[in-house]
Amino acid sequence: MELILRWLSRFEINEAITILCAQLIAAVIVVGLAVLANFLVKRLLLRLIARVSQKTKTQWDDILLKERVFHRISHLAPGLVIYKMAAFVGGADKIVDSIQQATTLTATIEKVAGIYMALVGLAVLDALLNAVVDIYRTYEFARKMPIRGFIQGVKIVLFSIAGIVIISIILGKSPTALLSGLGAMTAILLLIFKDSILGLVAGIQLSANKMLQIGDWIEMPKYGADGDIIDISLTTVKVQNWDKTISTIPTYALISDSFKNWRGMSESGGRRIKRHINLDMSSVTFCDEAMLERFKKVQYIKDYLAQKESEIQEHNKGLGIETGDRINGRRLTNVGTFRAYIVEYLRHHPKIHKNMTFLVRQLQPTAQGLPIEIYVFSNDQVWANYEGIQADIFDHILAVIPEFDLRVFQEPTGADFSKIN
Repeated sequence: MELILRWLSRFEINEAITILCAQLIAAVIVVGLAVLANFLVKRLLLRLIARVSQKTKTQWDDILLKERVFHRISHLAPGLVIYKMAAFVGGADKIVDSIQQATTLTATIEKVAGIYMALVGLAVLDALLNAVVDIYRTYEFARKMPIRGFIQGVKIVLFSIAGIVIISIILGKSPTALLSGLGAMTAILLLIFKDSILGLVAGIQLSANKMLQIGDWIEMPKYGADGDIIDISLTTVKVQNWDKTISTIPTYALISDSFKNWRGMSESGGRRIKRHINLDMSSVTFCDEAMLERFKKVQYIKDYLAQKESEIQEHNKGLGIETGDRINGRRLTNVGTFRAYIVEYLRHHPKIHKNMTFLVRQLQPTAQGLPIEIYVFSNDQVWANYEGIQADIFDHILAVIPEFDLRVFQEPTGADFSKIN
């Protein structure tokens, strides 16, 4: 600065103008050095990091480059140059004994540079946290314990701290003094960040209790949600419904309200088939010899009929009941034989899970007939395959019912009334 002032003094101009010109020249020099620092860091350092990243096997450095963490760090270089050389720009006043003015100018430049570096530091931390989320998602356990909500909570804290730091730089006060004054604003802050605080607490509970994870199929009719979870954030959970629409649910609503999670079904290895067929009760009857001879030709129930006939004969013989007695003795019925056929048919079905609940039962008869319910699990959980398996089973059962001299109950239709005429 002394050299600059000495050089300007040759022009024999006013002292104030000399100081102003010296400061402008100093400012140009500082800006030039800042641009040079920015150029060197971006062109040399960033390129070197990019080349090293391409040669490494880990994905961490690739994700850091993708989130532009190093790029944002490079912006600190010009800020540091300006901050360190603030006294150089304001030094002209000090040399000519205008110490107060020099101090004010230097302090102003330092404040502006400090605010700039605080914003850059905040941007770096924001990118770094985004990279942490992306790196975490590369691991399998990330689906079970998503951390995006926690990271967003950390970001809120960082933004708050950055705001306090910037205000303290502008006012020239210590950040601790500002923090002590925030006690009176606690109620207002709680009101402003109510959803964020509720979401953070809900996110902790959901993760700690393993109630929810990305990829889960959930149902929540209150919010029109029925599909897979695609994102869990601090305040919302996004669900992609089966019609490809997106439902957004407040995170805290998953704690305060009820929802159905189908993860248990997915992890069990089976998917439930629970459906019944109503039989016309007037078609239920005892099996005669002709029916039994016909049924014995059915492979699935051949052994069942032989065992049952022997068992019934022994029982009736022990009680002295004649074979032709239809009331006092035990006899096979067509509906019982039909139920035994369904059991064997399902046991031999390759798509039915044999180690899970397996029931073929009668329900309470109603005005719509006698319900025969099938309660089993398929070993294929894919929705389209599951529906196909279920449809094939009931196609077969509906077609085979008449072979047992049974009728499916169906409400009368216009076609039925036309046959009467």
